[in-house]
Amino acid sequence: MQDFSEFGLSPNIIAALTRAGIDKPTPIQTKAIPPALEGHDIMGLAQTGTGKTLAFGLPLVEHLLANPGKPLPKTVKALVLAPTRELVNQIADNLRPLTEGTKLRVFTVVGGQSINKQIAALGRGTDILVATPGRLIDLMDRGSVDLSQAKSLVLDEADQMLDMGFIHALRKIAPKLGTPRRTMLFSATMPKQMEELSGAYLTNPVKVQVAPPGKAADKITQSVHFLDKGDKPGKLREILTMNSDALTLVFARTKHGAEKLMKGLVRDGYNAASIHGNKSQGQRDRAIKAFREGTVTVLVATDVAARGIDIPDVGYVINYDLPEVPDNYVHRIGRTARAGREGEAIAFCAPEDADLLHQIQRLMKIEVPVASGESPLPANGARGPRKGGGQGRRRGGGGGGNPAANNAPGGAPKRNRRRRRRSKAA
Repeated sequence: MQDFSEFGLSPNIIAALTRAGIDKPTPIQTKAIPPALEGHDIMGLAQTGTGKTLAFGLPLVEHLLANPGKPLPKTVKALVLAPTRELVNQIADNLRPLTEGTKLRVFTVVGGQSINKQIAALGRGTDILVATPGRLIDLMDRGSVDLSQAKSLVLDEADQMLDMGFIHALRKIAPKLGTPRRTMLFSATMPKQMEELSGAYLTNPVKVQVAPPGKAADKITQSVHFLDKGDKPGKLREILTMNSDALTLVFARTKHGAEKLMKGLVRDGYNAASIHGNKSQGQRDRAIKAFREGTVTVLVATDVAARGIDIPDVGYVINYDLPEVPDNYVHRIGRTARAGREGEAIAFCAPEDADLLHQIQRLMKIEVPVASGESPLPANGARGPRKGGGQGRRRGGGGGGNPAANNAPGGAPKRNRRRRRRSKAA
């Protein structure tokens, strides 16, 4: 497909795309939109920044335009679930222009905002509800939303929802939707649980994929600095000073670490802000707005932002701390090189984090080029011996992602405990 008009979309949608300056569909849109318009369930696999929101958003809006009618009080016609507040807002921002000039209404519900205002707004009914699972459950428990009229369900970034423990919320939400129902599931990675999720909630889905899971965008230049933990602050400031005008997203592992890092940068004269789970929704929204507008040039974040920031002008992503889940590395660096642009992803790897880098390289099937320092891993990226020389050391005896360790007795509970800690850390 060379043009959106070839999909047979309604004039209202074509006009909205024209106003937004969107003229050519991306590969995931080309593959997902036609079967979705035909009413098929969709399982879409694509890396971040490839246009997944329009891949499900265009068929969703087209279906609603073809089935007009004002929603009843408290009811919802279509439900989109996403794991983070930032991603919910991003999705809604992409959907609203598609409904301009129509009577369709897009509404969001997330934690960190007044639930009473959300209850009042939902009382009038809405066409498309974009929500985080936790806040939606709260509203359901209060009898403030009726999902029985919703005939479309979208699960965006479903793999992250699984990793954040939202599967239990999904099991409570899905049975409340109307039937027959069309379901579209989109994900950047394909863990084993995703197949199980697809089997439970999708009916004979059309599977569309535009890049192997774990693959980063082609225009991202990657590099890694091997250095001691105490040398990280100096190296970060060196990189930021060399690229002072660029929008730079810096990832830290914990809320406390992100806040401490941001405050240190501000003390040293850098124009920095932070977003993490300890920030209110208003604070997070203001920080992202300032970063988008360029009044803040350095945004320090935990993984809460790995999939919820869609800012085309992000030039650099710095993994100050490597993520403990290899997939999250792909999502983090996907915040740059968006919408066809180029970008650079820089990682810091302390000796105790060598095993995390090994897992990332194994997932992506690449060797990240070394920018400075000496790699503790062999040239082929495999782990060296655990004794003598310190290569391939495991982090604090915690299993370090070794498949054999994870499959050993007691391995899975350790992994689950790490997941719970990561959820709190964000």
